[in-house]
Amino acid sequence: MTRTIPHRELRNNSSAVLREVQAGESIEISNHGEVVAILVPPGQSGATTLRVRKARTRGGFGSLPRVRVEGTAQEALDDLRGAG
Repeated sequence: MTRTIPHRELRNNSSAVLREVQAGESIEISNHGEVVAILVPPGQSGATTLRVRKARTRGGFGSLPRVRVEGTAQEALDDLRGAG
């Protein structure tokens, strides 16, 4: 049987959760009530319970024009921080 826990419990008790998975338990991780991940022991396939959700939008980053920037990234950050 698969148990569902909120991501906060995974964050706060990750060692205990991982020990349970290592012992054979499958655990679903939820975020705002929606299951976003499934932890399964190695060798077990979670594919039978996975829900695949298509992307809502396509990236389109390849169509952005390339630009040349003078200076280094550190100089740009310093300028943005007012240290330049």
